[in-house]
Amino acid sequence: MIDLYYWPTPNGHKITMFLEETGLTYKIHPINIGTGDQFKPEFLAFSPNNRMPAMIDQAPADGGAPVRIFESGAILIYLAEKTGKFMPSDLRKRFDVLQWLMWQMGGLGPMAGQNHHFSAYAPEKIPYAIDRYVNETNRLYGVLNKRLADREFVAGDYSIADMAAYPWIVPYERQGQKLEDFPHLKRWFESIRARPATVRAYAVGPTVNPSLGKTFTDEQKKVLFGQTAAVVKA
Repeated sequence: MIDLYYWPTPNGHKITMFLEETGLTYKIHPINIGTGDQFKPEFLAFSPNNRMPAMIDQAPADGGAPVRIFESGAILIYLAEKTGKFMPSDLRKRFDVLQWLMWQMGGLGPMAGQNHHFSAYAPEKIPYAIDRYVNETNRLYGVLNKRLADREFVAGDYSIADMAAYPWIVPYERQGQKLEDFPHLKRWFESIRARPATVRAYAVGPTVNPSLGKTFTDEQKKVLFGQTAAVVKA
């Protein structure tokens, strides 16, 4: 049994996509980031960065104590190694997947996240900040589009690198991007969107958060934005 601590965000969707692809048994534990579940001591005990997703594998491969993991990239690597799926064992192919996973973790995700923040949530519309992150998102879309020009998926076969990147492309309109400008990315995006496991993974979201897609309230924004070290003090 996989215990998944989840909320339907791009980082949360990465993990349900993998779990649905492999058929692993999992249980969702909702972490409502709008009400502050991510700051509760019991969650901080195994997710010290007070971010979801986090995971507990109750039946690790070595038969030992449960394995607790935070950070979506680390979770994807763990699950790929646990199942032997969606990450090659060949040295060169493995690191092809891993480098593109890190590209998403260090580039596409954070930059698109800042894009969302300054375009949609910041109380003051700062043109410089909006332009900076919309443009950087555009550059990263270009990198991905070029990568996909001569291959079906990011690292050859469908892998955790694709699962990591896809959810951050889903809100492309909110990021100020047009898929028509990136034909190879568009083809890749549509092929992943049509996968039955992707459909199932995204269907989980509304069952966990019936308000999915609605604008954050002022109270939720206070919880989500502007935290300091005080929120992780013991």
